[in-house]
This record gives sequence, C-alpha cells and structure tokens, in this order.
Amino acid sequence: MSILFELRYPTKWYTKLFTAMVAVVFFAGLATLAIAGFLVYRIVKPNRTTSEINLQSFPGRPESVQFEVPGPSGHREGWFFPGFRGAPTIILCHGYESSKNELLTLVSALQEHQYNVFVFDFVAHGANPGTTAFGYRETLELKAAMDAIALRSDVDPESFGVWGYNLGAYVAMREAESDRRVKALVLDSIYDEPKEMVKVEVAKTGLGGFPFMVRSAEMSFDWLNYEHRQDPPLSAKMTSLNGVPKLFLQPADDQQLGDSTRRLFIKAPEPKEIAALPHGNYVALSEEEKHLYENRVVSFFLLRLAPTPKPGK
Repeated sequence: MSILFELRYPTKWYTKLFTAMVAVVFFAGLATLAIAGFLVYRIVKPNRTTSEINLQSFPGRPESVQFEVPGPSGHREGWFFPGFRGAPTIILCHGYESSKNELLTLVSALQEHQYNVFVFDFVAHGANPGTTAFGYRETLELKAAMDAIALRSDVDPESFGVWGYNLGAYVAMREAESDRRVKALVLDSIYDEPKEMVKVEVAKTGLGGFPFMVRSAEMSFDWLNYEHRQDPPLSAKMTSLNGVPKLFLQPADDQQLGDSTRRLFIKAPEPKEIAALPHGNYVALSEEEKHLYENRVVSFFLLRLAPTPKPGK
C-alpha cells in the first residue's frame, strides 16, 4: 500500500521523476495517435481533380458508360473507347491522387492497336466523393465496370486485360485472383496490403520517423476498414493467377513500392516478367518517357492478349 501511496502522492525524487516520465509518455502517445488520425483522414480523402471533355469531339470516338457499384459507392461513369468489334477490352486503373483524365494518352496508344479500352474513376477520385480504402472497396468498382462492359455486343465478354498503378495495380490483381475474365495484367508499383500505402503516404509528410507514428497511422486505417480485417494479402492467393500473363513494373524512384513490386513478382506464378523503370508514375513522366512506357505496355498486351476479334463477333 505504501508503494501505491508513494506513486499517487510522490515525495521522493525518483518517484517524482518516474511519475513525470509516465505522464510525458502518456501525453506523447495521445499526441501521436491524434496526429496519426489526422494524417490518415487527409490521406483517405485526397484532393480530387477532374475536368470535363467533350466526348463527341474527342479523338477515338469514346462513349460514356454508366454502371452501378454495390453498396454506398453507387453510380459511376466511365469512358469506353472502341477497337476491333469483338476484341478484348483493356481497363486502365489509375493510381492514388490521379484520375481517368490523366490516362488518355495511354488510352490512345492502346486503341491505335485496335483494343477496346475503358477508363473510370475510383471512389474519392475525379468527380467521385467518399474516402479511399486503397483497394478494399475499389475492387468492387473494377468488377462492376467489367460487368457493365461485358454486356456490350461489340466486345469479347470473357477477355479483359488490366493495367494499374499502385492503388489501381492492387485492385487489378485482387480482382484477377477471383475473376477468370482477366487474361493479362500490367502491375506498376503494386503493394501486398492496403496499409502499405498508408506507410508510403505518411513517409511523404516527413513524420514517418517519429516513434510509433507509422504504426499508429496503420492502426487508424485498420479501424476505418474494420470490416476488411480478415481480408488476406494479395500474396496469399497468387496461385490462382497461374497461367495469367503478368508484367510487373518496378520503380526506382520509390523504394518501398519498388521493393513490394519485386517481392510480389518473386512470389507470383508463371508466366511473369519484370521491368525496372527509372520512374513508376506514368502520369508524371516526360513525353519521351511516356512514349517508351506506352511502347512497353502495348507490346506486352500485343504479345499476351492479341486484339483479335472473337469468332462470330
């Protein structure tokens, strides 16, 4: 009892010091949790950028395609760029803090080779409100988009290729692991679990070096996505991609995503290939770099998913 009394009403110097240290640690922990929570809030609600285009005058004869996503996400709109009638469709999945508008040159490069191409915006991106889950919920959006395109009479409903960058790459592989319609994948800067992107974004703020800051941010993100706490990482189900051609693009300018891309490539079943790139973010590349990037992506799809119309189409 005397020990408890001394801790409650310290009279000796060492108990006063201990009590002060406990108070400092306690309030430092609270401050860390508060800052981490604020960071996560800012991260899952990225600044949205969107601009309208006149589809009737835009090259490539694009069409607006409406589709519905189950749950609170609701209505979505994407742009379909037609290729050969009955040919496969390539779906482009933009990255975090990007939008479909920033992928139009890659769309053109694929459409020039007679692919059908489809682009849309994920939740919390473009004109869509909400918060990102870095792939947990966005996978439903990709599936809904594929379902909508598969209803068209001018495509092969059982043949899709998917390209994605970070968020989009995670979504592409996660959907492909359970959807046999995906016949080829290009995965740029992919990660194994959504909370890895939280770590990447916290590091960009300069606060990642503070004790427990990253872990506190990951805990906050896990709490926001509690219903997905049992979702396995991508690497747990990669054997289902046996026989699906995969091109991994490993960036040199982002060590964490570069390392995760390499690890997933090593674990992935055949057929697979990997290419090291100086920069991984397509939308931020120079015109010359974009041209080389587009050539690499188009060449992969031409080799692995030729734009040949399905018989009878």
